[in-house]
Amino acid sequence: MICQACGNEVEPGGRFCPRCGAQIAAPPPNPPMGYIPYPPIIGLPRVQRHLQTLGTLWCAFGVYRVVASLLGFFVFRAMAWHRFMGDWPMGRYGFQGPPWLMIAPFLVTMTVILAALALFTGYSLLTRKSWARMLAIVLGILALFKFPLGTALGIYTLWVLAPASSAVEYDAIADPG
Repeated sequence: MICQACGNEVEPGGRFCPRCGAQIAAPPPNPPMGYIPYPPIIGLPRVQRHLQTLGTLWCAFGVYRVVASLLGFFVFRAMAWHRFMGDWPMGRYGFQGPPWLMIAPFLVTMTVILAALALFTGYSLLTRKSWARMLAIVLGILALFKFPLGTALGIYTLWVLAPASSAVEYDAIADPG
């Protein structure tokens, strides 16, 4: 038998393709004379159907976070320097701004790291790395707190990758390397 989804050779009596995880349709019984049956409609498994979209959305979310964080950093920094410190980055007598302004570099660094993780997750899903599913689930849970885009992406990620049946499907199509 041959898998209709990927063209891989499947052992007789197998229900799922060992390469892509698609369900194998049983051969139709002998039709009566003059009857031409329609070929069976076989769809791709849920994970395989949504994996390309999910990887692309994670990459787009990562780019969005990088651009938004850098833009926010430059605008915030320009306003803070002008308002609190005049023309000098550290003021004439050391740092003279409010104390919360001291943690801005830390927040920007964390945002850029999370954006890089989102890009890495998207790339890993697109290349079907075996560990990308777990990374996407963890980042999907963290993205739930980034309303509204992160929340939508987190829900979609968990809907596609979190069920136990998704683990079996993903392992069947994942790159073992």
